[in-house]
Amino acid sequence: MDPWIAFITDVGFPIAVTFYLLHRIEGKLNVLIDSIHALPERLNYK
Repeated sequence: MDPWIAFITDVGFPIAVTFYLLHRIEGKLNVLIDSIHALPERLNYK
């Protein structure tokens, strides 16, 4: 049972940190994607 606990401890922490960071960055990426999609409309102003 000890190898399983060590494995979960070694692998679980990086996975948890990765999911936390992806969750935080997701909102900023959505704003960036929206602004990239709106860019052609802004460049075609007359």
